[in-house]
Amino acid sequence: MGGDAHSKDMTLLEEVRGLKNILCVAQVVVSSLDLDEVLQNILHSAMAITDFPAGSIALYNETDCSLELHVHAGLSETFTAHKRWVAKPGGLTHKILEHGEPFVVEDTESFDFPMNPLAVKEGIRSLIAVPLVFQENIVGILYVDDFKPHALKKSRLHLLSILASFAIMSIDNARLHRRTLELACTDGLTGLFNHRQFKRDFDEEVRRAERYSTALSVILLDVDDFKLFNDSYGHPNGDVVLREMAELMCDLLRDCDLVYRYGGEEFVALLPETRLQEALTVADRIRIFVETESPRFLTGITKTHGVTVSIGVASFPDDGADAEALLKNVDEMMYMAKGAGKNKVHHHGAMDKTHSTAG
Repeated sequence: MGGDAHSKDMTLLEEVRGLKNILCVAQVVVSSLDLDEVLQNILHSAMAITDFPAGSIALYNETDCSLELHVHAGLSETFTAHKRWVAKPGGLTHKILEHGEPFVVEDTESFDFPMNPLAVKEGIRSLIAVPLVFQENIVGILYVDDFKPHALKKSRLHLLSILASFAIMSIDNARLHRRTLELACTDGLTGLFNHRQFKRDFDEEVRRAERYSTALSVILLDVDDFKLFNDSYGHPNGDVVLREMAELMCDLLRDCDLVYRYGGEEFVALLPETRLQEALTVADRIRIFVETESPRFLTGITKTHGVTVSIGVASFPDDGADAEALLKNVDEMMYMAKGAGKNKVHHHGAMDKTHSTAG
């Protein structure tokens, strides 16, 4: 009897110690609002609780029922290169999500369900998959893995479930924080970065160009006669122009280029490592596409015509040794393009650097 009582006391002591540890872990997990940091904290805490040497967290995309790998530890590059997969009905991922509770495989070799060939090749012999569900919405899956068969104590599994609860709340808070930041730095109409974000990025890009002696060009464009367009066709149709303009610029620029709604009907783009002549070519391509493509998406509105843009271009360091001077120059170039007849691209060098098909 004494031995049983001692065993129970030890079990209770272990559970209390485990709960204290999980509270410490929870404090770490909820202490950050950065999503990547939250996920890293959750994963390493889960690995510590279970004493498993590897693991990962994949977040769920409800649109196409896919999961995307966000953080991982202890796994090979070959395995983690497979960053996205679909939860197909009948598959193990779908089974885990349907299960709704921690899904334990103590030995994959004796598991009576087809394992992912990548997991088999990786040498994973045991795993725990914890579905992360918040208010009936799937958030993702937390995996911990071992390369040998592993029987997990129920008390450890209970602690892992508690961690998962904290994890779900932390992920939701981090995502909400990220969305709030995005709203603060993006334009609600076009989805582009806004003027506030441009000022931050512009200063940083100029400093980077100066530090590494690389080129940086700025393109500033303004929709010609936009007030007249709004007066003639209404502000809702003016919004159509601005949204289409934003989409067109994103399509024509590189992934490394940054596009912003500068204000009203003005847009600005930062082109890292781009010299003046390249920037002039890009700007003229934008101008031509606006001139030729806008009648298509505005036919139902204007019946007869589209819109045009006037564009200024400036490059660091020749057109300004700092952000303030560069911005002042590109603004002047844009207004000179307007003064020269609109539907033009202008740089302050000479008139042969003013591009136009307007005649």
